Amino acid sequence: MTEQLLGPRAWGKSCGRATLKATPDDFRVTEVLDIALSGAGEHLWLLLEKRGLNTEEVARQLARAAGISLRNVSYAGLKDRQAVTRQWFSLQLPGRADPDFSALWSEQLRCLEQTRHQRKLQRGAHSANSFFIRLTDLQADQAELDTRLQIIAAQGVPNYFGPQRFGRDGSNLHDARRWAGQGGYPPARGTRSRLLSTARSLLFNRMLARRVADGSWNRILDGDCLAFTNSRSQFPASELAPDDPRPAALDLHPTASLWGTGELASSGATAQLEQQVAAAEPELTAWLEGAGLEQARRILRLPIQGLTWHYPSTDCLELEFTLPTGCFATALLHELLELSSAPGGGLETEN
Repeated sequence: MTEQLLGPRAWGKSCGRATLKATPDDFRVTEVLDIALSGAGEHLWLLLEKRGLNTEEVARQLARAAGISLRNVSYAGLKDRQAVTRQWFSLQLPGRADPDFSALWSEQLRCLEQTRHQRKLQRGAHSANSFFIRLTDLQADQAELDTRLQIIAAQGVPNYFGPQRFGRDGSNLHDARRWAGQGGYPPARGTRSRLLSTARSLLFNRMLARRVADGSWNRILDGDCLAFTNSRSQFPASELAPDDPRPAALDLHPTASLWGTGELASSGATAQLEQQVAAAEPELTAWLEGAGLEQARRILRLPIQGLTWHYPSTDCLELEFTLPTGCFATALLHELLELSSAPGGGLETEN
């Protein structure tokens, strides 16, 4: 299922095998938040470290402890349960003192920072996620791995949505297809958003897979629409100067469609490829358009910032790197190794 959902590798066959997340400490994620918090206001911001808990569970605990509605608890992104993650939450508490959360703190959940701000935390407000990943039971040639990692550090990887976007054993995708086949939408807003994102992600991954297969995922074609790594600004490739250094610097990339209503921003052969992929899934594309989602774009190439690695032992590889929001560590791991998960160690969501 993973290979099918992520598509082909760009840099050759896997270098070997390893186990992902033998323990929660083997997968650590920290949100990078570039917001100057004022120290005053009706919103209480908390930087929490959690393990064995997912983001929504923590939000519910905070709401109960503060005596507020869950809708008044905000977070920037969802993070894995089976991991050690550091992420921000905000609680809207107009005219109220800081609640006593001491009963919540444990080995599973602790507070690293607490302050006030005038505004609530918005989804996607963090600028990046920093990762520490330990892969155990490693069966691979270190020289081959080192060569592959050097290529990835210099040239990036295909920006696939990770398998966790599609649910355990593809459950989200199965549910999205069922709703699309019925022509309806889940009544719960969160479920509706999750399944629509799943359908969009499948189509994007197939477009990207086609570009990986023909070797153009990291090359700019005439009909491409280009976008920056950390900006939603985009423009047609025809406007790019031949000597522009930003594509080579991994700051500017070709994109593919996140399907919705309206005209494609691409043209020519690029638009034709995207239309062919969408036409192969008529129920999903009609379902996305019926939901009122508008055409958007996602970069095809994922630059890996600050990638470092070492081997604590011959059967263990440790990686550290930073990714833009909305991107998946599994896209990098996919280019390295065939992975198995320890019992209960499957990935959920990273963004």
